[in-house]
Amino acid sequence: MLTAPIRWALLLLSPCWVAAAQSIDLSRSMDSPVGVVQISRLNLDFYLVNSQNANTTEVQSPTSSISRLDLKAPRKARHEYGRGYQLLMRKDLQGAVDRLTRAIAIYPSFVAARNALGSAYLEMGKNQEADSEFTQAIALDGHLPNSYLNLGCAELALQHYAAAEASLRKASSMAPLDVQLKLALAYGEFVNHDYPAVIATAQEVTEHEQSGAAIVHFLAAGAFEAQGDLVGAQQQMETLLAEDPQSASAGQFRKILEQIEAEQAFRANAALRPALVHTVMAPAQETSEELARRHQLAFQQKEEEKQIAEAEAAPDPACMDCVADTATAGPAPGAAESRALGGNSPSGTLQINVNEISEFFAATDHGRPVTDLTASDVKISDNGNPPDAILGFRNESQLPLRLGFVIDASDSVRERFSFEQAAATKFLQETAGGKDDLAFVVGVNNVVLLAQDFTADQRLTARALSELVPGGGTALWDAVAYAADRLAGLAEIQPVARVLVVISDGEDNSSSMTLKQAIAHAQRDEVAVYTISTSGDINEPSEAVVGSHALAALSALTGGAAFSPDSIHELNRSLADLEQVIRSRYLISYKPASFQLDGKYRIIDLEVQKDGRQLKVFARKGYYASATLPLDH
Repeated sequence: MLTAPIRWALLLLSPCWVAAAQSIDLSRSMDSPVGVVQISRLNLDFYLVNSQNANTTEVQSPTSSISRLDLKAPRKARHEYGRGYQLLMRKDLQGAVDRLTRAIAIYPSFVAARNALGSAYLEMGKNQEADSEFTQAIALDGHLPNSYLNLGCAELALQHYAAAEASLRKASSMAPLDVQLKLALAYGEFVNHDYPAVIATAQEVTEHEQSGAAIVHFLAAGAFEAQGDLVGAQQQMETLLAEDPQSASAGQFRKILEQIEAEQAFRANAALRPALVHTVMAPAQETSEELARRHQLAFQQKEEEKQIAEAEAAPDPACMDCVADTATAGPAPGAAESRALGGNSPSGTLQINVNEISEFFAATDHGRPVTDLTASDVKISDNGNPPDAILGFRNESQLPLRLGFVIDASDSVRERFSFEQAAATKFLQETAGGKDDLAFVVGVNNVVLLAQDFTADQRLTARALSELVPGGGTALWDAVAYAADRLAGLAEIQPVARVLVVISDGEDNSSSMTLKQAIAHAQRDEVAVYTISTSGDINEPSEAVVGSHALAALSALTGGAAFSPDSIHELNRSLADLEQVIRSRYLISYKPASFQLDGKYRIIDLEVQKDGRQLKVFARKGYYASATLPLDH
């Protein structure tokens, strides 16, 4: 039986912001359940509040981790914090501790100061003091994933591995799309011997297909090997090398793979010696703030216009392979049309599993939702032919509501954010107030933050909204896709109405996903997206037009409606109108004539008349007759 050392280089790679690297050196020896995995020395960058490393997560950005309590800090406390933070950047740790301690003495509820003080203590090797500061930061404001990540680092340094895993899991659950947090969680699970959890987390990471995440296969390989599954370990190492063949550690990974292959027939004790890999970040080129802002906005606008055009591209009615394309047809409503409820929705796509089509729609009469329609008021055709049979018709106001609420908490909405918070709170109280209704709240800046999961308690949604603080960029399309998937993923024992509401200026600059892909998620999940543009009164008209256009396309292509109030002060009225639309949606199900799952695009024509008056209809206008609707195009 062979014995061979297995070397695991634990590299957690992630985006960065400008600060200074923080390293934790953990020395421990650990026997795996099967005697193969031993960790003798680990050196990881864990991205604390003072991280300036190329290995950081977006939740570490100061613009993505602001507590509402910090906004109330007295001027003198902010001054001491600023000086302490500068000293922390220069690695004058004792000086930083002195200043930050003064800031906290002046204002004990200073969450950022406690996180910074904990970081200084951790780098000084005062791990217990660091743990105490991070714990107090969480006690003051428990909605910041950054604080839980910091606490997890301190608990790792203290070798409290179970507690570290719990803290890292909490951080990841609060920012569920942050792949770097999932990588940190996988590492915490690994050192805590929670090997099945490592494998489950690795599977979640692979679903996002983000650069810099391939290393999770390395942790998964270690977890498989620790459980005696050398085949699983081999597969993970092969995947790692296939996804990141140019890694600085690729040579070491290949040697590990060779050792695993040589040990397929047996198991033996081996030493795990992680390779120390240092990431050097080139200094950013200095430029004026105005020039950088202009270039950023120009690129952002061009990219968003490209994404809108891609999302609105007309489907090919004769396409036999359109299942591989989630593009949809027709122009989105213009700004003028969108101001109230928008124009009729352009074409969209539906997921078809059987030859029964379900179409959601709303109808208005001179802008007022119509709530008393019957099946006899609706005329529908599919590919120019009447359906073989109408299978069902109902008003969704009769169904329990499942409401996902996405609110833009980026820096671009800072001036009007308080007003939006108050309006959103009122809207949720009035719309999701039924005893069987459930709602969740997602805040989005650089990070997609699940501020409150599904709940019927309006106090919890109100508190979640009040705790959000604007800052950073906008990963809006990531948030839309995540929220749509969350709505569709909730197990139900009865029919429900699923609705997603988005309040934003529509200016996405941080998503890994495109607008078209976000629309595809909503279409697959059969979630109508209703958008409220908040850009009506900003002083950047070109950006406002593009952002509102993107939101209008998102709504139109998912069967929702777009609202563009002329000013932020009209937001309450738009939300009141939206509430009426949501509560007056209908669902009609039918069996189309001459139906085949041939991948061709089929046009739905839906007309509604009431008392001799033609009503305006908001609905998707078509679908590809395919059994599946992929999301990778």
